[in-house]
Amino acid sequence: MNERLPVISLFSGAGGLDLAVEACGRTDDAAGILRVAVATDYEPQALRTLAMNFPETPTLCKDIRQTSADELLDLAGLSAGEPTLVIGGPPCTPFSKSGFWLEEKRGSLDPNASLLDEYVRVVRDTRPEAFILENVQGLTYSTHRAQFTRLLQQLEDLGYNPRAKVLLAAEYGVPQLRRRVFVVGRRDGKAFHFPPITHSGVSERDRKIDATKLPFVTAHDAIGDLLPGTPESREVVDGEYGELASEVPPGQNYLWHTDRYGGRDVFKWRSRYWTFLLRLDPDRPASTLQAQPGPWVGPFHWENVVSASGEKRARRLRVPELLRLMTFPDDFKLDGNRTDIQRQLGNAVPVQLGKVVVEALMEQLGHLDRSRRSHHQQLELGA
Repeated sequence: MNERLPVISLFSGAGGLDLAVEACGRTDDAAGILRVAVATDYEPQALRTLAMNFPETPTLCKDIRQTSADELLDLAGLSAGEPTLVIGGPPCTPFSKSGFWLEEKRGSLDPNASLLDEYVRVVRDTRPEAFILENVQGLTYSTHRAQFTRLLQQLEDLGYNPRAKVLLAAEYGVPQLRRRVFVVGRRDGKAFHFPPITHSGVSERDRKIDATKLPFVTAHDAIGDLLPGTPESREVVDGEYGELASEVPPGQNYLWHTDRYGGRDVFKWRSRYWTFLLRLDPDRPASTLQAQPGPWVGPFHWENVVSASGEKRARRLRVPELLRLMTFPDDFKLDGNRTDIQRQLGNAVPVQLGKVVVEALMEQLGHLDRSRRSHHQQLELGA
């Protein structure tokens, strides 16, 4: 294989899409076909995480609004038209459901929404062969229709014929019911075709199972072998609702403690967010891992632990478990404390989901042959 094809990574964060790019086409006996030629983010911590895992990749810690395309191209050693891909997910805070309680979020008035325009600008000025943009599903909601429509129109005006679709991570082998919107476009104007679904199971919206697909990867499939594991600081769910959390069965949440279920009659029906006191169901994929959960926001592990006072308590997921549920490598390193790590991973793209999209694009561009896929991947795609 000749020199790997160059990629410009924007809003890189913890590097979920960067890992997907580097893994594209990698097999047991061959390296991947892509390399991240430059990665950028405005958070120093994100760049420290990237440096620990991508030591050969040039990085730039700078606000994208003050970053020219020429600066990115120079760091990557490229000229306009030479990047194979531009990838990235502009910060999703303006479009996340968790921000809807803020009026400026509901009305799409958050100034960070303009970062979508910055992404378009970099695509315009670097002229990659293709691009991949990802974001939270909330970007597609009616409250953000103006921003989303403008994004697609701007990319259309550049000739990239953008295609957008909300993907459920569990339907592509990720042990998590996380939905992300992907927008993909090609410089030659040909339409991108999203990869076929490979897995099926019960989700929060679908009770039908397609027997022709592989079953969802469950939480137990992903992290069961990590038990009993090594306890982490502040993992015990204690305090005001600690005892109630420990009594919630696997797969249930605070609704267990309403007058309609078998727990204590403490809460009113549907008076809290779904994730309040939520416990993992080992036989299903995890719910979405949140970047900044409150003290009572799950998913918590399905098994209890014994607290310092000798009482049974629920526990928070540990870092190795978070990595597995996000399909990051076990040896991936993250800078910062436990809260920092949760935020970085909660904002990231599951690596397996990104990889499926990247490989589909590389195949359609003619850069990747299915023979470069692993045997397991070929089975998943019915090759």
